[in-house]
Amino acid sequence: MRYLIVTDIHGNSTALETVLERAAEEPFDHILVLGDLVGYGAGPNEVVEIVRRFELPAHVIRGNHDKVVARLDDSAGFNRVAQAAVEWTIGALSEENLEYVRRLPRGPVEVEPGVSICHGSPLDEDQYLLSTDQAQRVFESDPSRVSFFGHTHIPTLFSGDARSADVRILEPEEGEIELDPEIYYLINPGSVGQPRDRDPRAAYMIFDSERSSARLYRVDYPLEEAQRKIVDAGLPPVLAQRLSVGI
Repeated sequence: MRYLIVTDIHGNSTALETVLERAAEEPFDHILVLGDLVGYGAGPNEVVEIVRRFELPAHVIRGNHDKVVARLDDSAGFNRVAQAAVEWTIGALSEENLEYVRRLPRGPVEVEPGVSICHGSPLDEDQYLLSTDQAQRVFESDPSRVSFFGHTHIPTLFSGDARSADVRILEPEEGEIELDPEIYYLINPGSVGQPRDRDPRAAYMIFDSERSSARLYRVDYPLEEAQRKIVDAGLPPVLAQRLSVGI
């Protein structure tokens, strides 16, 4: 099975459309969306409608921004800009699309034996998975050999087992990454709509479960168009500015 994996779209429909167009240049069978469809960007309705119209089978789970917009959680942990984006998004979403976001399942979700998806961590959907200590605790507790996660917006690969873990930041120049069947992995494909690794290009991943391999891709998209939409919508200008520097 070949999976297209996207996460942290954050209402950036311009980036999502470009990613889907580029990904379609090679075959895949299934789509995995690891949460945060909305928040920050000016196209929450467009993003939700694109996801709802996927023609291929898909697993879609919720992220923390999805929960807050759906009033399933509060925004106490959000900064002022994120809170402003939440309130704008709630007002912008159609009732039908808001209900879709509200009904998104929480992770982790197993997509096939040994392969699962989550937003933050398999142990806590809101946790920022940043350290090898955190990864090792997951490897001790989670039975999935390969778990894909989002939330940090940084393409990352943790590998190891219950005794130790390593981490590295992923670059598209690495090409295809072969996954050892004797090792456990936590893999973040980076963000479609708001990268935070100082690379403004949209990120996505293709995972081939039969070949046990993964590959990260980065693509340029009409960034100025996405920025203009944010400004025209009356959202905080910093949300447009940060797109050009990937932070």
